[in-house]
Amino acid sequence: MELIHRNLLIGIHDALQETFFEKNKYADKVIERLLKAHRKWGSQDRAVVSEIFYNIIRWKKRLEYYMGEGVKPNNIYKLILTYLLWSETHYKKFDEFEGIKIANTLNKLKKGTLPTKAIEHSIPEWLAETLEKELGNQWEKEMTALNKQAPTVLRVNTLKTTKENLIEELEDSDIESSPIRGYIDAVELTEKRNVFLTEAFKKGMFEVQDASSQLIGQLLDVKEGMRVVDACAGAGGKTLHLAALMQNKGQIIALDIFEWKLAELKRRAKRAGAHNIETRFINDNKVIKRLYNSADRLLIDAPCSGLGVLKRNPDSKWKIDQDFIDRIIKEQQNILQDYSKIIKKGGQLVYATCSILPSENTLQTQNFINNNPEYEIIREENIMPSQGYDGFYMALIKRKG
Repeated sequence: MELIHRNLLIGIHDALQETFFEKNKYADKVIERLLKAHRKWGSQDRAVVSEIFYNIIRWKKRLEYYMGEGVKPNNIYKLILTYLLWSETHYKKFDEFEGIKIANTLNKLKKGTLPTKAIEHSIPEWLAETLEKELGNQWEKEMTALNKQAPTVLRVNTLKTTKENLIEELEDSDIESSPIRGYIDAVELTEKRNVFLTEAFKKGMFEVQDASSQLIGQLLDVKEGMRVVDACAGAGGKTLHLAALMQNKGQIIALDIFEWKLAELKRRAKRAGAHNIETRFINDNKVIKRLYNSADRLLIDAPCSGLGVLKRNPDSKWKIDQDFIDRIIKEQQNILQDYSKIIKKGGQLVYATCSILPSENTLQTQNFINNNPEYEIIREENIMPSQGYDGFYMALIKRKG
């Protein structure tokens, strides 16, 4: 195969450098900006750039082993070349590239064996230890799944359309999709496409939301006319799902500590036709205390390590460490303890994370129940990445009447 066009290579190089070496720069936003800046690139070129960009991030540790050195700002081209050689795509046989001698890399590629499990699965050594400690022998199966590309799943906005109508509408835009068995409102694309340019998106007929994530709103069991609080709403993916499940009847109060996320939620709610959402910025503890004993349902989609969604956010494994996980566990404990008082007696809450670590999940909710006997766990689910979609934990907890 021919080497990819030089301007695409430069784009990948700059995007990787920004992701790896600039603070608070995340892969999804970096690639989005890159593609917006090069609107003249064809759909095939855009797909190639995205695939190579994400795969290099995903397999960074293994590629560093093949290179014989860690990734530095001045060797991003070598990192790209190593990936192209390893994946045997988009390159032609040569002895030197950008002044880089490739014989040593080729020798390592031919050997096939890798010295550690962390290198094999391309994760930091500390993370391999944590996963093995918490998941036992299952951790390698889950990391194998997490190193695959995530499918594109849409949630049908039932305030605007039906699953059948959405599939037809997407077909009019030459986008093939199909329903997912066992998921009420989920539609999966046959291949990755930019759905945000479609008329269906502009009309608010769907949101991009993983199939596992869609189960959280359903577990909360909201009803029309209820008062529901989404305590960590963010930009509102699950808030909008709750609005659809309630058919715009009742009240949803969406809370977050970031005003810009709530502004994005308002914009999305307008497009989706979700009219029963009120946003509130958490600028002090009084915002939470004013809501005590007032809600029929509460969603706590807690901050977490994000280890269940590495398929779509592979860069996060390079941006977190064990200290971060220890801090987030304490934050989860505080949020669950404080926010759980929002529901009335007899009300229900769902505690959810996009993590696969028991320390953030089952151990958290069990610890909460042990310290708060007026609450009880009704149901809990561990959805693992090896099941096909994102890894999530969710527990339905009732405040006793």
